[in-house]
Amino acid sequence: MNRRDAADLAGTVGLGAWVAFGVLTTVVIGQNGAQLWPDDGILRWSLGHRPDVAEALARGVTDTGSGAVPYVLTVLAGMVAGRTARRRMWAAALGLACLGTGQALRYGVMEAVQRPRPARADWAASAGGWAFPSGHTTTAALTAGLLIVAVSLRAPRGATPLRVVIGCWGVLVGLSRVYLGVHWFTDVIGGWLFATGWLGVCLYAMTRWLPASFVSGTPRAPESPTEGHAPQDPGRRGRSRPA
Repeated sequence: MNRRDAADLAGTVGLGAWVAFGVLTTVVIGQNGAQLWPDDGILRWSLGHRPDVAEALARGVTDTGSGAVPYVLTVLAGMVAGRTARRRMWAAALGLACLGTGQALRYGVMEAVQRPRPARADWAASAGGWAFPSGHTTTAALTAGLLIVAVSLRAPRGATPLRVVIGCWGVLVGLSRVYLGVHWFTDVIGGWLFATGWLGVCLYAMTRWLPASFVSGTPRAPESPTEGHAPQDPGRRGRSRPA
């Protein structure tokens, strides 16, 4: 896949995610933040299936979706994607910019929508702020996306199991928020859609505007001094032009 096709794919997927996120946000606002049709049933199932071991495991998973862990993993993605020390630093900086800006935009949406969380009595973990979209979910999904892109750039073939593991981690962080009772399921869906949309914007911009050799590390071959000119016949050198 060439750069233009990759940019178009990222833009198309991102646009589709933004449209779906916009529709879901409109529905949430239209319902004044109340739970939607799948929310109550999934939360009730979670409340009825919380053995101590599973709850402790869910807390461990959910903790990886906030704090320093996503930022460390984003820097790691930059280290994997870059081919030289300079490009690794730039890739890490771009990844952190993508993650940090996405966090700020997501926080703005949360403040604008102001959707309440489930009842505090159902919580099995600490939480703060409004519910939609889920912050842990958005952060983990963005981080997972950056890692998957980095692995795909470095190892286009043969890295499918690793990509699956990374993707499952991103999904499990979101599901753990519902399992622990601090988010509605549609908050998590909103986080996945938001992360996909923002990642699509970032990848589209990077693919379109970064130099082709930024990741590959392969310098552009210099043009030949005689490029564009027909080769001269050695046998004609020194011949005088006939009168």
